[in-house]
Amino acid sequence: MSKILIIDDEKDLVEMMTMRLTAMGYDIVGAGNGEEGISLARQAAPDLILLDIMMPGIDGYETLKRLKQEAKTKAIPVVMLTAVGKPDAVSRSLEGGASDYISKPFEPKTLLEKIRKALK
Repeated sequence: MSKILIIDDEKDLVEMMTMRLTAMGYDIVGAGNGEEGISLARQAAPDLILLDIMMPGIDGYETLKRLKQEAKTKAIPVVMLTAVGKPDAVSRSLEGGASDYISKPFEPKTLLEKIRKALK
């Protein structure tokens, strides 16, 4: 069973994704901000991280940067999941080490496809 860490400050979205992904057999861990997410990534050693960009405290770009700088977390694939849909946000995320990018709102089927692709 693959473990997915969701780092997003939108509690309702995290709950919805947790219910869906748990039903599909994934083990889900959630964090409401970047600092908490980095700490959980170190402890839980997830197979994949879904990361929002706009969050209180450190944003998703800084969170991604810190995750990719640490030996313990740098190999974990990160899929950005965000309402920021600008082309420069996509390129900045991918250049920063993200595996993929999903714009909110998203189709659940698209999310599952991107998760499966990132976990291969």
